[in-house]
Amino acid sequence: MNVSVQLPKSKMSIKEDAEGKQSVSGKLLRALGDLWGPAARVSQALGTRPSRLLVAGLTLLIAACGDPDTGPVDVKWDRIACERCRMVLSDRHHAAQVRVRQPNGRNRAYLFDDLGCALIWLEDKPAKDDPATEIWVNDWRTGDWIDARTAFYVPGQVTPMEYGLGAQPEPTPGGLTFAQAREHIFEVERKYNVHGGHLEDSAPERQPQ
Repeated sequence: MNVSVQLPKSKMSIKEDAEGKQSVSGKLLRALGDLWGPAARVSQALGTRPSRLLVAGLTLLIAACGDPDTGPVDVKWDRIACERCRMVLSDRHHAAQVRVRQPNGRNRAYLFDDLGCALIWLEDKPAKDDPATEIWVNDWRTGDWIDARTAFYVPGQVTPMEYGLGAQPEPTPGGLTFAQAREHIFEVERKYNVHGGHLEDSAPERQPQ
């Protein structure tokens, strides 16, 4: 039996409320309302219950509303704090993210205002040596998220916690590999103890971007 049912356009892009937010539950309820009519017609044609189709649709909607399980997440700039130093993420060109696997098998993204904070935070975590762990960093020129492990790093930049590295996807004269950037970060931390004082008061003069 061939069944042809035209589904209505989704209303997932409904207007936000007065606070500029739309709850996930609200989106799901509206989407389920959209699905009820088509589900009933398809169920009648197939001889099954609409509720079964709605359960399947709800499962897909919940998956779609959740965070992706890989890659960088959207950042609420000027609102969310760095996981390590608790400074608010404001610099769109030097932030970092680390995705680590949780006990339930899913991945969680942790956000940092500086690549230095990300690597030092990760150092004593079991996820450090997990091949599933992802590290993302902003391209210092465009703000795009790029793979930190394959990126190259320009030293001498002004960054939120003064580790001084800007990432880019292609090699550059005088640039550092990820391994070299990591060594640089830990050397800066040993010398100036970034979170124990004001690094900018004691660090060597850095060149502006």
